[in-house]
Amino acid sequence: MNTRSWILLTYKVPAEPAKGRVGLWRKIKSLGAVYLQNGVCLLPRTDDHLRRLKMLENDIAALGGESVLLETVGLDRGQEDKVVARFNDDRNQEYQEFLGRCADFDAEIARETAARNFTYAELEENDEELKKLRTWLDKIRKLDFYGAPLAGQAGERLVHCEDLLDVYAHQVFAAQDENRPGSDTPS
Repeated sequence: MNTRSWILLTYKVPAEPAKGRVGLWRKIKSLGAVYLQNGVCLLPRTDDHLRRLKMLENDIAALGGESVLLETVGLDRGQEDKVVARFNDDRNQEYQEFLGRCADFDAEIARETAARNFTYAELEENDEELKKLRTWLDKIRKLDFYGAPLAGQAGERLVHCEDLLDVYAHQVFAAQDENRPGSDTPS
């Protein structure tokens, strides 16, 4: 059996100031860690994760707290599967939110198309939104350590958004060509 190992971080920091505790929580979550309970979290065992968690130990100490880092494994395959499921659940929640934003993007393109608002300014705005979606999906994928089930759907949905923007861009270019003085050729 190929055993997975994780780094277990346990920590305790003073409740006040809340800003420090919340900032620490955000840093840990940004690494893709799952919380087993308050102050107890896991990350897959990698040199990068170990380095980052050791750096966070300094942050914890600076807040007046204490921490312990341990390497751990599941007692059996069932326990490993529970941990992997926790990681996948967290990523699926992020993918689900991403899919919602993609639906918003689709709706925005549909509104602009229905209103025949084919302007360069609107195209630029939608292009920026698509860039944000790409960046966001890349961030989620970097933290998707075990291939969460919604990963494929999220990737497909981004391609769909790219295709929608491409169609919209062609409509903008065609509309702008029609509006040029001396343009009497249909697109």
